Amino acid sequence: MQDDKSQKPAAVFHVGDIAVRGDTILAPMAGYSDQPYRSICRKLGSAMSYTEFVSADALIRGNKKSLKLLRYLPEERPLVFQIFGSDPQVILEAAKRIAELEPDIIDLNMGCSVPKVSGRGAGAGLLRDPAKIGRIFNMLSRELPLPVTGKIRLGWDDASRNYREVVRAMQENGARLVAVHGRTKVQAYKGQADWDAIAEIKSIADIPVIGNGDVTCVADIRRMKEHTGCDAVMIARAAIGNPWIFAGKNAGEVTLAEKLVMVRRHLSANLEFYGTELGLILFRKHVSKYIHSIAGARELRTRLLTAETVEAFEQLVSEAESRIARAA
Repeated sequence: MQDDKSQKPAAVFHVGDIAVRGDTILAPMAGYSDQPYRSICRKLGSAMSYTEFVSADALIRGNKKSLKLLRYLPEERPLVFQIFGSDPQVILEAAKRIAELEPDIIDLNMGCSVPKVSGRGAGAGLLRDPAKIGRIFNMLSRELPLPVTGKIRLGWDDASRNYREVVRAMQENGARLVAVHGRTKVQAYKGQADWDAIAEIKSIADIPVIGNGDVTCVADIRRMKEHTGCDAVMIARAAIGNPWIFAGKNAGEVTLAEKLVMVRRHLSANLEFYGTELGLILFRKHVSKYIHSIAGARELRTRLLTAETVEAFEQLVSEAESRIARAA
């Protein structure tokens, strides 16, 4: 695959032969990294689109809700389907099935710390068995026609920070990229992310490394890249309510007017994707983040979160826009 340099920016790195033309990426977050929000972040500069993680067991059962999580827009490419599971054969079968949907990459989640996932040996539960990880990647890389990657944590707990062994098992068995959250499973999202460990992984890896953890603002993106040498930075919680971070803007630099325009755009995408009732319900968690910490946000947020119809919601947004226009 050749880069069209006259039309596109140069590739920052490659996943197999897939060119990635940026160094900030929206993290796969359950309940947030759906098709409407991924496409918004992609247009603002996120360099790849990772789906929410999808159960391999559910995929081989043909679960419609799980399959819907894999719906995407062409402009999201490079597109990564992320799956999770504990049984190597089930993971392989699920990966084969979704490969027919033509993603660019399939990613194995080895970082989810939620007990109902990790406690069953999936997600971060896989980190306890690097040999099994090696077997899974060997099977996937041999039998799939597209690159296979993985997202990991540093280990199960501080006593078993086995990330070096895990990364070796991955790349020796065909993995084409590793994304690293700089915490252990037991830490979940508490404490400080260990960027030194990410830097160590970058120093031993023969494949691209994406760093993840404690990136809260635009300056942190640069700091993580300088500290770790990682190929790209994956942004999770800091991107919720601020997709502009992928365009190099912190939330405080985005005007209320800009945010309300985005609220309309995002709501419209949600309604189209989920339908009127569910689309509005699922959008509430986003709008709360969009208007967080701005003047008058508390009252507006309360009214938006209790709006029972799309018409009532849009009327509240129109009133807020009118107030802004009068003040200007």
